[in-house]
Amino acid sequence: MERQKSIMERQKSMESGLLRKSLSIRERKHPNEDGYLETGLSSKRHKEVKKHHNEDGECCVTTSVCLITFIVVTGSFCVGCGTGYSSVAQHGIVSDLSLSVAEYSMFGSIMTLGGLIGAVFSGKISDVLGRKRTMFLCEAFCATGWLCIALAKDALWLDCGRFLLGIGVGIFSYVIPVYIAEIAPKHVRGSFVFANQLMQNFGLSLFFIIGNFISWRFLSIVGMVPCVLHVVCLFFIPESPRWLAKFGRDKECRASLQQLRGHDVDISQEANSIKDTMDFSQQSGETGFVELFQRRYVFPLIIGVGLMLLQQLSGSAGVIYYASSLYERGGFPSAIGTSVMATIMVPKAMIGTIIVDKMGRRTLLMSFGILPELTPLFTFISVLIFPMNVKVSAGTLVTVTNWACGWIITFTFNILMQWNASGTFLIFSSVSAVSIVFIYFIVPETKGRSLEEIQTLLSNSVH
Repeated sequence: MERQKSIMERQKSMESGLLRKSLSIRERKHPNEDGYLETGLSSKRHKEVKKHHNEDGECCVTTSVCLITFIVVTGSFCVGCGTGYSSVAQHGIVSDLSLSVAEYSMFGSIMTLGGLIGAVFSGKISDVLGRKRTMFLCEAFCATGWLCIALAKDALWLDCGRFLLGIGVGIFSYVIPVYIAEIAPKHVRGSFVFANQLMQNFGLSLFFIIGNFISWRFLSIVGMVPCVLHVVCLFFIPESPRWLAKFGRDKECRASLQQLRGHDVDISQEANSIKDTMDFSQQSGETGFVELFQRRYVFPLIIGVGLMLLQQLSGSAGVIYYASSLYERGGFPSAIGTSVMATIMVPKAMIGTIIVDKMGRRTLLMSFGILPELTPLFTFISVLIFPMNVKVSAGTLVTVTNWACGWIITFTFNILMQWNASGTFLIFSSVSAVSIVFIYFIVPETKGRSLEEIQTLLSNSVH
């Protein structure tokens, strides 16, 4: 009891400090402590670095953090390629390998099943290996999956390749938004995370367009190219500073922050804030899956799981995975239809990237409705609202929810369309309407808040 009382007192102290955006405990008590505050800069130099911050004290966006984010979201480009493949390759694969509708439905949906498996272990893998090495692992699954599809002689090889691709994509869906959220300055964090979706739409659009002109085997080889490029580029990015701090690698944490914020920027305050949060998380201990359902985690759990459920039950995944067959069913040329979709997706994602930090995440979700383009934003919100000691369990749960519902929708989509096309889309539109109400009344705005501040405010809401 005394230990719990001590932890609660420390949490209240941290919450007060975070909400006032004041200096961290170490910075106030030990202004010259070598382990955390010594930056190697003179007091004169310290005054000079202020120009690298905005008027409100926020660190400026550096070329380094922009380039690193671009490298990371190359993985999202790979995700987009995998998502768009089943639509444009359907006619060629069915003709060449003589697959039935049920067999191709399995091929199209088994990527979401692989994504479910990847999502189950995504949080733990990312926590053990680190964000950077986890992305290496994702690309190994993706590249192997594309190779199996390219060499496939029957449905079994196709399904195996698509399943492996799904595992990589499932882990990507967790680690990329988390990594970006952990490295981006808070005043532009939403736009940086939405860049994840922008690159995914680029990959999706590319495959929707070129898939009309090249064979399905060659298209799968094209899918391997960004995987290889991403692996090479990953060698040049730093590990997440928050992950490093969690495992007590303080010098590496500071070096990572310095690379992200610029060599002339004083990172002491941010480094101390991260260190304080991680220290508290370590004292609280890692929370298991069963303990995740405690009263203090109910509100963020409802938000995270609710967003994922509503997004997938809107039927968005089925539309993307089987776009070509939908156009053919409607008597419209599928090549033209998918090309038009590809043309619209990229500008739409670009608009979201620009306005997300101006409008706020909550307003954007209600304005756009429940769309597959917002999956990374949902993952981002669902993961960052949980404290560090439950982030692995909570992040795993919300991503598993996303992929499990996605598999159900993609597997049953063709069956539902044969049952009643109008009724199917009426159900999906009703779910989208419910989602707007859910977002309006339940989902909080995270615009302009640090990860620590968001977690603190949500924990206060249940007391």
